[in-house]
Amino acid sequence: MVDNPWTPAHEAVESAEYATLTRLLDEGSDVNEVCCGQTLLMHAIDLEGDSALQSGEPANTALTAILLAYGADPAIALEGKTAHDLACEYEHVTAIRLLDRFTTSLTSPASCPHSGQYS
Repeated sequence: MVDNPWTPAHEAVESAEYATLTRLLDEGSDVNEVCCGQTLLMHAIDLEGDSALQSGEPANTALTAILLAYGADPAIALEGKTAHDLACEYEHVTAIRLLDRFTTSLTSPASCPHSGQYS
């Protein structure tokens, strides 16, 4: 049996347990913690984007919104990639819109055609 490497907050993101994630953040979990090579915000965008690709349904942004509301830093880059870059790769337009509202210095609109569309 392999132990789960995720922190409780990352587990809540992976399971899309919004109430649990909110409770953990309220109790002091680090909104910018890194686990398995991703911040919580990157993990949320990855989950939302991948779920949309697999289901063919529009991407949900609840996890991204919760994390940004709790102060997640969208400018954190791991291995040269930010949450914004990941959202662009998934063409996760609603996450891009949320991220654009929190920062204007992550990427130029030319690097992500969806960036800046919803200012």
